[in-house]
Amino acid sequence: MYFIDVQGTLIDDIEKKPISGSIDLIKELNLKKVPYIIVTNSTKQESVIFLKYLNEIGLEIPKSRYLDPLMVLENILLSKDILAFGVDGFLQVLKNRGYKIDSEKPKTILLGVKHDYSYIEYSQIIETLLANPEIKLVGMHGTSIYSKNGVRFAGVGAILEMLKFATNRDYKIVGKPSKTFYKTALNMLGKKDFSQVTMISDDLKGDLNGAKSLGMKTVFVLSGKIKSLDEILPYSSENKKPDFIRNSVKDIFLDISQKNV
Repeated sequence: MYFIDVQGTLIDDIEKKPISGSIDLIKELNLKKVPYIIVTNSTKQESVIFLKYLNEIGLEIPKSRYLDPLMVLENILLSKDILAFGVDGFLQVLKNRGYKIDSEKPKTILLGVKHDYSYIEYSQIIETLLANPEIKLVGMHGTSIYSKNGVRFAGVGAILEMLKFATNRDYKIVGKPSKTFYKTALNMLGKKDFSQVTMISDDLKGDLNGAKSLGMKTVFVLSGKIKSLDEILPYSSENKKPDFIRNSVKDIFLDISQKNV
């Protein structure tokens, strides 16, 4: 069974269209009734809207096979009073859900993806955390880096690590690679053992390392933010290196179809 990433794995980072082999892979899994969950860190629009888009471009993903951080957010944020940062679409989703995103007395600082975080915003976050030890720091996901229009930026996970270093405050993650998020995906499959799952992603640090630590097999694809193994593997410890490396999901489709899974 499989957990499958979206950005850089099933769809490309620039045009947001299916990567070669992705439509065939999902069709093959559906046809052979192979259990899988699409696990994306997408938070820029409501879950149903993004899933609808994925299906409109041909991926044919059932609702029961899809999970994103917005679907579990209420399990992490117990208060609607938050100080939130991210792109406009993400902030609007929070407002639509009743969150007060610029609360004067926030219970949580919530970080989403945003390529143009400013030093002023970092300062606001740091000052708020240092002023009140009760405020929680939460990231929508732990993405290491992400690509926008062919340019790579620090992901939410990297920013959280910077803030932890600056304030000595730990943080929680809503989506990948948190154990809670992966456990939710496992429950959706009706399973209890991560060792039966293979995780497929283009994010070694932000997705696969967490999956591997839980006992999953990992497949690293070179169709997303990392274009060369030399960019990342020489700096990865032996126990965190992926179990398999493929150029794209097209290779994985061929693996599965030839093995007649």
